Amino acid sequence: MIKKRVSIWLAVAGLLFTVVTVWGGRQKQTPPPPLIAPPFNPYEGTVAAAGIIEAVNENVRIAPPLPGLVTKVHVAVGDQMRIGAPLFQLDDRELRAQLETREAAIPPERAKIAEQQHRVKDLEEQHRRLQAVHDRRAVSEDDLKRTWYALEMARSALVRAEADLQHAIAQRDETKALLDRLTIRAPRAGTILQVNVRAGEYAKLDAADPLMLLGATQELQIRADVDEVNAPLVKPGSPAVAYLKGNTAKAIALKFARIEPFILPKKSLTGDNAERVDTRVLQVIYRFDPPTFPVYVGQQVDVFIRRDGRT
Repeated sequence: MIKKRVSIWLAVAGLLFTVVTVWGGRQKQTPPPPLIAPPFNPYEGTVAAAGIIEAVNENVRIAPPLPGLVTKVHVAVGDQMRIGAPLFQLDDRELRAQLETREAAIPPERAKIAEQQHRVKDLEEQHRRLQAVHDRRAVSEDDLKRTWYALEMARSALVRAEADLQHAIAQRDETKALLDRLTIRAPRAGTILQVNVRAGEYAKLDAADPLMLLGATQELQIRADVDEVNAPLVKPGSPAVAYLKGNTAKAIALKFARIEPFILPKKSLTGDNAERVDTRVLQVIYRFDPPTFPVYVGQQVDVFIRRDGRT
């Protein structure tokens, strides 16, 4: 009798547990609020895009003109550079030795020219004196011919000596140009954003990362990637705002710069699980003045572009 009652109560308890479990499973839990509020869309009609902050006129990827050993790095990250300022130096010992040899060849050529000039002057004077003699019996025609022939030969030698000098100077200047080429200089004014080379390393032409990255950070721009499906909705001059990732409370007012009219594969990925990597995008460039809060080149932003005809 007792076993029968226990079985009944166990059955009732199992039934109640099943009912509670099923009922609890049907209840939807309220999701926790997001740690960071989503960005505020200020427009009624919007084209959303992912963007990346760049230096104005884009960044310059510094590469060497030829492979070689880096002997000295002149700059550090954050340095302000003027156009033509040296960035780093490649090994130039071989060219410097060649330059010394070619510079040493110039003085003998100059001396040879001076010698030939003096000889030409003497022969011209001698030929002139022979021609000034009125009594032809005192000067034979053979003497005049020999003097004239010697004078012409001296003039030809002078021309060759001057050509040799110009050739030596051209070789020296060529070596100087090649030597100057080994000092890699800033192609324009800007800020050093990255330094990926050290003294003693070998600089390659096909390096995956640039040896240095240079950009003008006094004014920044945003390169917004608009999905090709939404590209017809973006018109030149459309206003837009941007929000930094993780800082959605402060909007960055953007000034339209241009639309690059070429659809290309998307390269700037946000890391979203639903993001398609085979998307083709239209790139829209907006400029902005640096805000009061810190922003950095390379940061990703959320961009909201007003659709044409909407407010």
